Amino acid sequence: MTFRASVLTLYPEMFPGPLGVSLAGRALQEGTWSLETVQIRDFATDKHRSVDDTPAGGGAGMVLRPDVLAAAVDSAADGRPLLALTPRGAPLTQARVRQLAGGEGAILLCGRFEGFDERIFEARAIEPVSIGDYVLSGGELGAMVLLDACVRLLPGVMGAASSGEEESFDEGLLEYPHYTRPQIWEGRTIPEVLRSGDHAKIAAWRHERALEDTRLRRPDLIERHGGASQAPPSGAQRRDTKA
Repeated sequence: MTFRASVLTLYPEMFPGPLGVSLAGRALQEGTWSLETVQIRDFATDKHRSVDDTPAGGGAGMVLRPDVLAAAVDSAADGRPLLALTPRGAPLTQARVRQLAGGEGAILLCGRFEGFDERIFEARAIEPVSIGDYVLSGGELGAMVLLDACVRLLPGVMGAASSGEEESFDEGLLEYPHYTRPQIWEGRTIPEVLRSGDHAKIAAWRHERALEDTRLRRPDLIERHGGASQAPPSGAQRRDTKA
């Protein structure tokens, strides 16, 4: 089954962009997933092809019109999840990415200017999603981030199936730190436990470092997941190092 992505945007020329290279690009060429863009401006009805207007109540900037957005959305709607990239959305999580990657694809609506007329969310089943607590010029980069996160999880894209088994956020933790050759670099050495060949000790060390780094860098994850698991992920002791 091909994962189908449709992007509704005012700037279709931005795609595939980085999605056309590396793992995502190869998967796109091989037909593992498909990408189409829909020009929102094509659904404007006036001679100026207007897609926005001034904010009701006053204020700076312009707001995307709900009638134009609805026409664009309706043209692409086919049962796939419909998401809008906006800083007002719920944070995108790895769990949500896995859900999307396991389905038929997604339709992504990219905002611009001051954002969307709120009535589009009332009138259509659109899931607002944010990729972080910051503001971009538009939703296109957010759409690329979301699609890259999904595509890399599609069967065969990363090669070995185990490549995606232990990653940041999957266990409510950041991923453990990685090392590779040379064994000694600028006086710093690879931790001895990783060279021991003892998979149980390696799994325990990795889990402890994941807990430590998460507590230090992302304490919100620890709180969100109820303290996070105190035991290494199941099957971790069977994994070899990638070095």
